Amino acid sequence: MKLILLGPVGSGKGTQAGLISARYGLPHISTGEIFRTNIKNETELGKIAKSYIDNGDLVPEELTNKLVADRLAQDDCKNGFILDGYPRNIAQAKYLEGLTDIDIALMIDLSEEKIIERLSSRRMCSKCSQPTSLDWMVDGKCEKCGGDVYIRDDDKPEVIKMRLQKQAVPLDVINFYKEKGVFNKIDATDQVEDTYALVKAVLDKGNND
Repeated sequence: MKLILLGPVGSGKGTQAGLISARYGLPHISTGEIFRTNIKNETELGKIAKSYIDNGDLVPEELTNKLVADRLAQDDCKNGFILDGYPRNIAQAKYLEGLTDIDIALMIDLSEEKIIERLSSRRMCSKCSQPTSLDWMVDGKCEKCGGDVYIRDDDKPEVIKMRLQKQAVPLDVINFYKEKGVFNKIDATDQVEDTYALVKAVLDKGNND
């Protein structure tokens, strides 16, 4: 199964990708993971990507495409994969189509209100540097070590709104996969297990079609 996961930041795509990977034995591939692996292994593509990142520049789309193509050509992707965070635009969607056929493009959606509520409740511990949330803290402190916590700039409501606007899934990408007959959308819930049940229903149906 060759699966694309779409959806806004904070929708729980990463969590669902981990569950899908464990259930179906598919590698979870994100552009961030691709960049990190190539930079760590000092591949030629990784060295080029690092030069842009170190200068605070965006990695050019052509280079991102090459990195994705290289990753999908590896042996562990022969029987399928979960692609998270790519494609981000219609040009990338068309490039990916030239590499391989996609079986399912699944959008995990969540309302802006719920995303802001979810992300703005996250906290970081200033002592152990581990993430926590308002629900887990003990007496206003990190439940793991008792350290003071703080809210990251990325998790402030006004910043979250800007991120949602900038990183929204483009309508032309959605329509592209609708026309291919592989687009599905589910509405995420507050419970990971309930969302996964909806995801699994879509994937199992796609596997049987």
